[in-house]
Amino acid sequence: MGIVSATGRNRLGINTFENFIQTDAAINPGNSGGALIDAYGNLIGINTAIFSRTGGSQGVGFAIPMDLAEAVLADIIRHGRPLRGWLGIEGEPVTPEIARNRKLAKARGGIIVMGIYRGSPAHRAGIEPGDIIIAIDGKPVAGAYETLLAISAHRPGSEIHLTLIRNSQSMTLSATVSERPVARPTTQ
Repeated sequence: MGIVSATGRNRLGINTFENFIQTDAAINPGNSGGALIDAYGNLIGINTAIFSRTGGSQGVGFAIPMDLAEAVLADIIRHGRPLRGWLGIEGEPVTPEIARNRKLAKARGGIIVMGIYRGSPAHRAGIEPGDIIIAIDGKPVAGAYETLLAISAHRPGSEIHLTLIRNSQSMTLSATVSERPVARPTTQ
């Protein structure tokens, strides 16, 4: 039928950054990269994947929304790659057990910082392991995925404001987001 049944689908395990349109439109093998259009012929997405129980074209299809595709395309044309913000933290969701151990009134969501890359924007901003990030730019973050998306949405060189809890005290730190460093292979 070609019906859109959801937007903003993520955590599918297809890619790190996921924000898909879910549709029942058939996406046949080789159809990835094809157009997902509305009833008026307007391009709304780029077909990307299908989850199928049979391995055939019957199942749930996923497409990249046009606004995301256009932004990535503009970055590729200007810079040769998509530009996403990076802070250099590793975090885990705040579970009820972590909230209880930290004597938080409730599990508010957010992430607990487990590690920081030396010399990263987070390191320079003074973020420490054990800090609990509960909001980015004043908007609460529910967990690790939402935190990743909020950070990566910032352009390298822009400022980000993190509300966090450290030693039961709320505070806000600012950091200048950078681009994730390119991993260099080691030679022996």
